[in-house]
Amino acid sequence: MTIAEIAKDFTELLKQGENEAAAEKYNSDDIVSYEAMEGPMAISRGKEALRQKGQWWQENNEVHGGSVEGPYVNGDQFAVRFKFDITPKATGERVTMDEVGLYTVKNGKIAEERFYY
Repeated sequence: MTIAEIAKDFTELLKQGENEAAAEKYNSDDIVSYEAMEGPMAISRGKEALRQKGQWWQENNEVHGGSVEGPYVNGDQFAVRFKFDITPKATGERVTMDEVGLYTVKNGKIAEERFYY
């Protein structure tokens, strides 16, 4: 598959709410994820760590709706824009989350993801 084909299929799975299926299909075993924040989840390494991070996010946020836009491809990278209407359970305050994920593909798998918000 080309990077554009990987990006399109990955993003389509996300648009359908199939986040776990997208990660299982396309994340490399040694993927590294970088969040634009401090703390224990600022950098996550490996498929299992990303699964745990995703599970934590789902357990700690109520999602009211949202959208996934893209992909926007350039070379070995592609970007996806996420907009979500959520209520973090810790605060109970409803907010709009707007972020961009930048994904780097190596050997047909996503080797790195970086989030900007």
